Amino acid sequence: MIASQVFFSILKQKSQHSQAYIAMSSTVFNNNLKTLGLLHVSQEQTDVINGPAYKEYIKILYLPADYKLRVDFACYETQQPTLFFISPNQYLELEAAGEESGYFIFYNRDFYCIQIHDQEVACDGLLFNNIRNMPKVELSDAENAFLGGLFKEMIQEFHLNDSSLEEMVRTYLKQLLIRATRSWKRQHLTHDVTEQQSDLEFFRKFTRLVEEHYKSKHTVADYADFLCMAPKTITHKFNRLRLPQPNEVIKNRIILEAKRLLVHTSLTAKEIAYDLGYNDPAYFSRLFQTKTGESPSGFRSSFLAVEPQ
Repeated sequence: MIASQVFFSILKQKSQHSQAYIAMSSTVFNNNLKTLGLLHVSQEQTDVINGPAYKEYIKILYLPADYKLRVDFACYETQQPTLFFISPNQYLELEAAGEESGYFIFYNRDFYCIQIHDQEVACDGLLFNNIRNMPKVELSDAENAFLGGLFKEMIQEFHLNDSSLEEMVRTYLKQLLIRATRSWKRQHLTHDVTEQQSDLEFFRKFTRLVEEHYKSKHTVADYADFLCMAPKTITHKFNRLRLPQPNEVIKNRIILEAKRLLVHTSLTAKEIAYDLGYNDPAYFSRLFQTKTGESPSGFRSSFLAVEPQ
């Protein structure tokens, strides 16, 4: 039930650090297209984690103090044990590791998907691709102790290699997501929002819709149609939640994707405009300039100029 030889041959083709993957084979599950792995994080593994092999996976990083990483265009330095939640469409770079080792979980949607396995757990739209664009949860001493035990239990399950490995590891992952979601809400949402389950569900639903349709749906009215409510009702809900205006949420998601394409592809600004659903590249360039203070070409040049070689 652990990762097959075929899986590891694919991983070896994806990275120059194939021996590292072989050494990690005892903590990777791969069966019937379902994959989950649990790896240690230290300075020696940064190149492996930053490489292309894990791009397609959902990723969770548990990092002690003194780690530095970049998620898309935001840089973070951990002051205490912290969880980071990275979606496949996000760009992750672990820049420096602290003295203590951390953990790196990667899995695909076939192994665990909130909508399929656990609709009542408020993880989608909160931990991943959330409106506040905040992918981290800082851990209290109690939470850190709980997760330390959870990671040890997961490793023990891999070593047992029992027929129930898949379900046991999925249960541990679910516990991690539930705990992290509770902490994220306490740290990033107001008390009033966390007490209003209907508003919180609306927050999640809007986030999912934007993530699914931002390339073709650009206005609040578009999402009002999906939600079967008036655009003003959506705005009122966002005001009550003390969140950015819904139009800003939509535009910010579009601009974030434009930045990713400018930095990580060779597409022209015109091609990016078309990819994001804008038939008028000039209008898109003006929108980008308004939101960022730079033209698309200027942003690409300035970012690449300071990018470490």
